[in-house]
Amino acid sequence: MERRYRYVANGVADTIRLAETVEAGLEAGAVLALDGDLGAGKTRFSQALAKSLGIPGIVNSPTFTIIKEYEGGRLPLYHMDVYRITLEEADDLGLEEYFYGEGVTVVEWASRIEPILPTERLTIYIHDRGGEERLFELTPSGEACERLCMEMKENGWLYEHDAE
Repeated sequence: MERRYRYVANGVADTIRLAETVEAGLEAGAVLALDGDLGAGKTRFSQALAKSLGIPGIVNSPTFTIIKEYEGGRLPLYHMDVYRITLEEADDLGLEEYFYGEGVTVVEWASRIEPILPTERLTIYIHDRGGEERLFELTPSGEACERLCMEMKENGWLYEHDAE
C-alpha cells in the first residue's frame, strides 16, 4: 500500500514554507509531479521552490512554452506545464533528459503524462479548500522521496493518511 501524506496551508506563507521544506531535501534528478484544480497553487508552489533553490529572477508558468529552464541556484530547475499537450507530444519532446538530468524537474498537470514520468517521484496534489486554504497530498514513489516525506512527518510538517 502506498503511503500518502497531508499538509494544510492556511495561506501563501504556509505554501512557501512547505516548498522550502521540500526543497531542502531534494537532490539532482528529483521529479515533482504537481496536480490540482485550476488556480489551486501549482505555479505558486513552483515559484516558492525556485526561490528556495536560489534561482534568481522571476519564475512564471511555462503554459505556452511548455518548458522553462532556470540556472543559478543550488540546482537547476526545469519547470514544465504539460496542460496543453498530449501524451504523444510529451513523449516526442525528450523529457527524459530533464527527468534524469542534473536539476530538479517540476511538472504541472503531471497526470496528463503519467505513463512517461519516472517511477521515482514525489506526486503533490493540491486541493483548493476555499479562501487561501489548500490541502497538499504528497505521495512519494521511490526511496529518496519516501525518506523525504518520513523526515517531514517526523519534524511535524506532514501527517500520514491511508491511500484509497
